Amino acid sequence: MPAEQIHLVRHGEVFNPQGVLYGRLPGFGLSDLGHAMAEAAAVDLVMRKRRVAALVSSPLQRTQQSAEPIAKAFELEPTLDERIIEPANRFEGKRMSGRDSALRDVRNWSYLVNPWEPSWGEPFRSIADRMLTAMTDAAEAVDSGDVVMVSHQLPIWMVHRRVAGRSLAHDPRRRRCALSSITTFERRTGGFVEVGYRDPAAGLQEQATDVGAV
Repeated sequence: MPAEQIHLVRHGEVFNPQGVLYGRLPGFGLSDLGHAMAEAAAVDLVMRKRRVAALVSSPLQRTQQSAEPIAKAFELEPTLDERIIEPANRFEGKRMSGRDSALRDVRNWSYLVNPWEPSWGEPFRSIADRMLTAMTDAAEAVDSGDVVMVSHQLPIWMVHRRVAGRSLAHDPRRRRCALSSITTFERRTGGFVEVGYRDPAAGLQEQATDVGAV
């Protein structure tokens, strides 16, 4: 039988002193707090006392680092999957708030004409499609047990909304996908069903800076 549950884990806090939107840019790894958050996610998964048969990670540095304590806890070698990566967008490397916000620059306004697509990056439907395909392949690649997939806020949120039958267009400020959170799905007849959400790093969230997500 395929995987029993798929756990989508978001990465921990990123070291981002300039407060830019980092997207797919290289060189953005976890902060010390981010490593502690990743450890909290690994502990939560261990405490569930479920067999984790496979670990998959986005190829970006912050997700690979967030996968490390999970790999150690379950004695797994993570595999990388480009399909669960952060979406690329036009604002990578720019600040999105403050006096020097990219949103104040008239040269960027053409990228903001359609927030429902969105016009500044990969279409929401494309993100949802590639994520669900990767989840399906991961579920079918194991004989039993669970699969953990370490990804990013927007891809995880797109799966949540697609599975819930909701419009993919949304207000980014209202995403329920905290740093190092775990959103769990089961594959049933007709597709995936969301069965749980946990925020094991909740006690660290107030200290964290989370400005780099698309």
